[in-house]
Amino acid sequence: VQLQASGGGLVQPGGSLRLSCAASGSIISINDTAWYRQAPGKQRDFVARITAGGRTVFADSVKDRFTISRDNARNTVSLQMNSLKPEDTAAYFCNAGILDDISRRWGDYWGQGTQVTVSS
Repeated sequence: VQLQASGGGLVQPGGSLRLSCAASGSIISINDTAWYRQAPGKQRDFVARITAGGRTVFADSVKDRFTISRDNARNTVSLQMNSLKPEDTAAYFCNAGILDDISRRWGDYWGQGTQVTVSS
């Protein structure tokens, strides 16, 4: 099982980006999926989460600017980021609880980071 994060890039303040987190491999089920971010020299912080049933939670710093959605058929979760600010600059990581068809156990999986840079 692997998580692949993509969609990062350089954007001007006020701009938008859409990140994707795609799960692949021998998957039976995916539980909550979350995005975290980590700026250089800082701890990894929670950004947003979506449950298997579609309930969402956001960090106060991104509420009303970011949305999170999931496509269960494609095992993909997207993070739409609008009105981006320089302080949103960070490496963004996705995290998901996945039931592996080979081990038949739930595991905690992380994707590699995708860099988001907000700068003029």
